[in-house]
Amino acid sequence: MKLTTDALIIRENNTVGESDRFVTALTRDLGVIRASVRGARQIKNRNGSATQLLCYSRLSLYKGREKYIVDDAEPLQVFFEVRGDLTKLALAQYFCELAGVLAPAEEEAEEELRLLLNALHYLSVGTRSLPLVKAVTELRLLCKAGYMPAVARCAQCDAEECTRFSPLRGEVTCEQHGSADTLLLTAGVLAALRHIVYAPFEKCFAFSLPETDTAILGEAAERFLLAQLNRGFHTLDFYHSL
Repeated sequence: MKLTTDALIIRENNTVGESDRFVTALTRDLGVIRASVRGARQIKNRNGSATQLLCYSRLSLYKGREKYIVDDAEPLQVFFEVRGDLTKLALAQYFCELAGVLAPAEEEAEEELRLLLNALHYLSVGTRSLPLVKAVTELRLLCKAGYMPAVARCAQCDAEECTRFSPLRGEVTCEQHGSADTLLLTAGVLAALRHIVYAPFEKCFAFSLPETDTAILGEAAERFLLAQLNRGFHTLDFYHSL
């Protein structure tokens, strides 16, 4: 049975056969899927441009024995501005790798797809700093995957005024109950953490921070992600190397 769904191509592999392309896509209706695009590497094949990395496309596909087969692909957005900047491209590839790990497979993933599309939009237009976009994307993907940090009150005494964050335990504490392995937060960073975690999806990027606070937020989000997933990411290493 053929299905049509919107999807962002988050990985491509051109080494499958002489003319086919094997892709991983984050789809609205099926989450993360792996699919074969027959003939996509042929110059005249119309599906080729629509199934490149970071292409947001409408896919018509059906399920084969071991993977999906893309029958038709219509490009909706290509994010040329991201492709033309190495730092933005590296960060976008990191987001794609994260989605491949954290987004569900074979089930609806509309919010994860919208999150990545919004992140790519902000990378394209430049109205949000790269570290801020990175922190929001990391934390919201983690929250959707079941790794929501407890940032509403102190984990020890229920106080609302908190100054410490534990990446390992995923919780905030007040100054009295902070420990050596926690990050020191400003009031602005604490408010940003709470906003990212608890705000409605439509508003998760709708805030700003001074550069120094953005750096603290970025460290908190990245250290929390790496601690919870207990793994590294080659794309993240490459982004930091630039």
